[in-house]
Amino acid sequence: MNALLEPGMMVRHPDRPDWGLGQVQSNIGGRITVNFEHAGKVVIDGRQIELLPIFGI
Repeated sequence: MNALLEPGMMVRHPDRPDWGLGQVQSNIGGRITVNFEHAGKVVIDGRQIELLPIFGI
C-alpha cells in the first residue's frame, strides 16, 4: 500500500498515534517523508512500516 502513497495524501503511523495526522511530502524508493501534526517532518522506511492512509478529509 505504501507504494500508492502520493504527496498530499493524509496518513497515520500505526505505532505512533500520538504523532497525529500526517501529510505525505514525498515517496521515493520506499522512503516516505511525512509531515506529522505533533512530530514534524519524519522519513519513514516504507519497507519496515506500513502507513495507514486516511480518506475523506
